[in-house]
Amino acid sequence: MSKIIISTSFLIIGVTFGVWASREFTASKFSLKSSSPSQTSLLPITNNQYGVKKSTNSAKNITFITQVADKVGPAVVRIDATREVSLNIPDNFNHPLFRHFFTPEIPPENIEKGTGSGFIINQNGLIMTNAHVVEGTNIVSVTLKNGQNYEGKVLGVDPITDMAMVKISAQNLPIVTLGNTRQLKSGQWAIAIGNPLGLDNTVTLGIISALGRSSTEVGIPDKRVKFIQTDAAINPGNSGGPLLNAQGEVIGINTAIRQDAQGLGFAIPIETASRIGNQLVTMGKASHPYLGIQMITLNEDTLKNGHITENLGLKTPEKQGVLIVKVMANSPAANGGLRAGDVILKVGDQAVVSSQDVQEQVDLSIVGEILIIEINRNNQFLQLQIRPDNFPDNF
Repeated sequence: MSKIIISTSFLIIGVTFGVWASREFTASKFSLKSSSPSQTSLLPITNNQYGVKKSTNSAKNITFITQVADKVGPAVVRIDATREVSLNIPDNFNHPLFRHFFTPEIPPENIEKGTGSGFIINQNGLIMTNAHVVEGTNIVSVTLKNGQNYEGKVLGVDPITDMAMVKISAQNLPIVTLGNTRQLKSGQWAIAIGNPLGLDNTVTLGIISALGRSSTEVGIPDKRVKFIQTDAAINPGNSGGPLLNAQGEVIGINTAIRQDAQGLGFAIPIETASRIGNQLVTMGKASHPYLGIQMITLNEDTLKNGHITENLGLKTPEKQGVLIVKVMANSPAANGGLRAGDVILKVGDQAVVSSQDVQEQVDLSIVGEILIIEINRNNQFLQLQIRPDNFPDNF
């Protein structure tokens, strides 16, 4: 009898627990269905289990730098030049006794190899580059971005501006767009493309740091260029490559000329490059008008610091202008009547306030044609007619 009572008790307890559990499950299910999305603690299942940000449309990652590189890159070439360099072996080394003990033959020439850059300016294979990239050779190897290789003929070299022109035999080539520096200002974007250290089609970015840097300021007084200064990285191998604005137009030709400069690069303005390049193509050489004077800029520094004019034995009534300190014998300046002590006020129809201004206007003149120069000579204003000559090779 006790067993029946115990079994009945367990049965009642089981039924009661089952009814209670059923009610709890139904209430829980109803609660889940009626909850708003903001109240639920359940999160949707995603594939981003580790917090990795989903990639966006690749088009959104394209910048103006990318667009310029895509546009101009195919027109930038690599130039490999090979030249013979004399070893300058002393005559004593050619003595039969020396050769007997050391070597049967000492080669008189050594082969030097160099790599630079250039860019195509017309579809028939005309290429701009630096003179020092191709100087000393007539034939170079030109490689395009797509790997095509051509033999390039050096049409002309101008060491005074570090400009050279090369021609390859090809058609329908990608070309650059030439810009100008008239509206260029410090702080604007500058993009350089070239082959630094043999790394083809490298793109670097910076700004225009300064304009009109004279050859003397840059440290190469034998050149006649007013350089663009940039902090876009320019390394050996970049020489001859384009310096571009944000629109992808060529505004200069990169030239690696200051090995001691850290974070500084210089470029030849495209106007100078185009003017000299046209002469190299048509005549095989460039013309550089020459007067034959030495001059300094008159300003507070030259008049006060060191008493430069007094030390030269010259007295000038002018506080501004360009003072001629020496006139070369038998030069165009001497033949035209210029003298030491004259202060240049105008060249052509342009007023000048610095020696760089004078040089720029003379560069724009034409050899053999009359150039009017206005001077102040002891408070007397004169206009002299000078006929510039070609810059002498042995100057």
